[in-house]
Order: sequence, then C-alpha cells, then structure tokens
Amino acid sequence: MNINPLHAIDFYKTDHRRQYPQGTTEVYANFTPRSGRLAKVLDSDDVSVIFFGLQYFIQDYLIDCWNENFFKQDKQKVISAYKRRMDNSLGVGAIPTNHIEALHDLGYLPLRIKALPEGSKVDIGIPLLTVVNTHPDFFWLTNYIESVMSTYLWKPITSATTAFQYKKLLTRYALKTGTSLDFVPLQCHDFSFRGLSGIQDGIISGSAHLTSFYGTDTVLAIDLLENYYHADVTKEIVGVSVPATEHSVMAMGLQDGELETFRRLIEDLYPSGIISIVSDTWDFWKVVTEYTAILKEKILNRDGKVVLRPDSGDPVKIICGDEKALPYTPENKGAIQCLWEIFGGTMTPQGYKMLDSHIGLIYGDSITLDRASQILSKLEEKGFASGNVVFGIGSYTYQYVTRDNFGFAVKATSGVVNHQRRNIFKNPKTDNGVKKSAKGLLRVEQEGDRFVLYEEQTEAQEKQGVLDTVFLNGKLIKSHSLAEIRQRICELSFCPTENYL
Repeated sequence: MNINPLHAIDFYKTDHRRQYPQGTTEVYANFTPRSGRLAKVLDSDDVSVIFFGLQYFIQDYLIDCWNENFFKQDKQKVISAYKRRMDNSLGVGAIPTNHIEALHDLGYLPLRIKALPEGSKVDIGIPLLTVVNTHPDFFWLTNYIESVMSTYLWKPITSATTAFQYKKLLTRYALKTGTSLDFVPLQCHDFSFRGLSGIQDGIISGSAHLTSFYGTDTVLAIDLLENYYHADVTKEIVGVSVPATEHSVMAMGLQDGELETFRRLIEDLYPSGIISIVSDTWDFWKVVTEYTAILKEKILNRDGKVVLRPDSGDPVKIICGDEKALPYTPENKGAIQCLWEIFGGTMTPQGYKMLDSHIGLIYGDSITLDRASQILSKLEEKGFASGNVVFGIGSYTYQYVTRDNFGFAVKATSGVVNHQRRNIFKNPKTDNGVKKSAKGLLRVEQEGDRFVLYEEQTEAQEKQGVLDTVFLNGKLIKSHSLAEIRQRICELSFCPTENYL
C-alpha cells in the first residue's frame, strides 16, 4: 500500500492549524518515554529504554514517503485526494487546503529533528528527540506528524529494549556459569515474524532484535538494516540462521518413520554444520532418551551440532525438569539432564556442566523474559551452564506489548506567538504525575553514564547539549550504522566489544 502522508494522521490533527492562537509561528515538541509502570525489565531500579528506529522513520516516511507520494506528485492530484477524504469524513469544506498547497509549493518538509544517538540507553523522562518547524508558515507540521512518529518509533524502541534485557540476563549468567560471551549474541533467535501485527511491525521489531543479537529467522529485518543502517552482510554479521525443520516435515515422514527422518537429516541432508530439528511432533521424551541414544555415535561424529527443538508444554519444566516430583522420569529430569546422561560434556572454569558441542537444545514457544530467567536460574541450580540452551524469542515477547509499556508520548513544550516565546506544558490534576510534560525549550546533557534533562532553556542553551540535528528540511543530516549501535549496546551489557562485532 502506498501511504498518502497527508492521511497518516488522526482526524483531529487536520484543523489544529486554525485552533492555535493567531500569530503562531513555531511549535516545538519532544518524544519521551514517560513511565516504566508496565516495563518488562530485570532491575526495577533501572528502568530505561534503548533508542532505535528513528533513522528508518526519517528515511522511509519523512523522506521517501513524502517525496514519492506528495512532493513529486501532481499538485492538483494530491490536493483533490486530500479534499475528497476530508469532505467525505468531516464535511464539505470543513478543512481548507491552502496550507497543503503552500507546502507542496515549498517542495520539502520544513522540520528540524534533534535526537540522541541511536543505541543509547535513556532513562524514563528524558526526551529521545525534539522536533520543530523551520518555516513560520508551517508551525502546524510539528504535531501533524505526531501520530505517525509514535507508531513508527514506540515498537522498535520497545523491542530493542526488550532484546537488551535478554542480552543483559544472558550475559549475567554467562559470566556466572562460564559460558563464553561470544555465544551470547547467538543465544536469542528471533522467531516473532509471523506473530506480529503486520509485515512492517515484524520487520522493524525484527531489526530491533538484531541490535543485541545475531540470530534471526526474519529475513526482511536484515534487508532493513542494510537499506537504512549501513549494514553489509559481506563485511559483518548482520543476522544468521540455520537449516531447521517444521512439524509438516516431520509429520510427512510419518510417526513410525520419525527415527529414519532424524537419521536422513543428520546423515544425508546435513552431514555437517548446525541442524535444528523440531522434536515434539509426537513424543519428545522418546526422541530425547531413545532416538538420541540410537544416533549417538552418528551425532558425535558429525562436524557440527544437532539441535533439538521442543515446541510445546511448560518451557521451564521441559528444559529443567522437576526433580522434586517422583518417579524420577525423563520428564522430571528435564531435557538438558537427559542429554547430559547420554552425551556428557565438559566443565566450565566456574564448575558448571556444558553439553558436548555436538548436541544442543533451542526452545521457542511462549518464551518471556521471566521464563528465560527461571530457566537459567534452575539450570544453574542443577549445575548446568547457561550456554546449554538457546531461546527462540517470538510474539510472547515482542507482541505482548503496547505504547504504554514505557508511556511514549509526543508533547509540545514551547512555541512562538506574535514573536513572543511561550513555555507550555501539561500537568493534569487528575493524573498521578506521569502525564506531566516538560516545559519550554529543552536541552539534554550526558553527565557520567546518564542523560540529564534541562527545561525552560534559552534559544542559545537549546542549541547546546547532546541532542544533535539528524533531519533538516527534508534531508537526513546525521546517521548511525548498525555496528555503532551494537557497540553502544554491547558496552552497556558488559560484553567485550571485540568479541561482539
């Protein structure tokens, strides 16, 4: 669908131009995470977000969409389309078109966006960006793009933040149990594409996952990062995957031929490298305890790893078992313990068991940050290193979120009316303080490892600080590469950069 940028709004935006006081020539706004009350984080005393997605929004929407679907289109065609939509929804003549005609004549979007570097870790209440009109006739544009800016940005920021939380969790347990930090970027694999709310949601959320990890099944996420974030798969690892089966493949081989399907996969089709095999089409515990024992020598003699993928049940119990339950069955031992009894392995320097490198396990059904934490904790209790499991991260993680998880909002805080600057704000008496906005022109400084907001700044002060101009009058002014973003995030999660890039 070709998006008409004039229509990428809520209807009430159409006439705010006339509702502002007469003489208004500037509207200055910011985009800020306001609340962490619904945040899914490891440490409740460290609620922050990872900033990601602005560069895509600027290039895909503010530049490409506006240029191709507005500025390069015939003027009368775009005006007629706008008038048709407004007349038939709000009433004939309810919304004038002279301001739209003037914008088309101008030929570019007269806006300035200043932002923090993407990949930054930003506390709640600190603006990620500010936006202001650069031409006095188009003050109405600043908040005209509010809705589309919000819908483009809240999800990739939330997904990048969630991925960072997984990375931080995995790094903690890797350091604790002796798993190589080189393995962490591969330990969460994006399974979410089919479970997200539309193709763009899947692509941008999948790209956000790759700011902290390498593993993905979302092919289009790699395309986005190459197209918009200077990534290059021929020069760096952007996203990787492995051959893997699905239930239709296993079922087509029939239940009584399942062992032969396993044998064909690991001997004939994939005699080397990693192969991931979904293993619960019928009886997962039979696969774990019988088939692997039968195929043990074949697996150990392969140049690569056979990865079993359970896909149903309680992931904590499937992986870790329940040793308090009797009798001591495979189900109560858990998959990792069962595989250890068959294949053995090594001990890490910290004294934890690591499965033989030829066998592994990935679980990707209904994984959440809390469940991942439980699994790693229980594995540690049983004496197993965190690197014995890979998590498939799907829609239970990346779809069960809203804009309210971090309370994202665009709010105007300053403006100019009749050549006089006004510092404006909202502070609802009926609210608990979350919706109280900043006031006036804003400046953000980096002090130590945190960003600090200064309100009610002079125009000279607003030009200072760490909010840099990234978009100006229809052009991208400053950009960040995926490598730069990953490096910032890597430093935050205590992962040695040289091992990650």
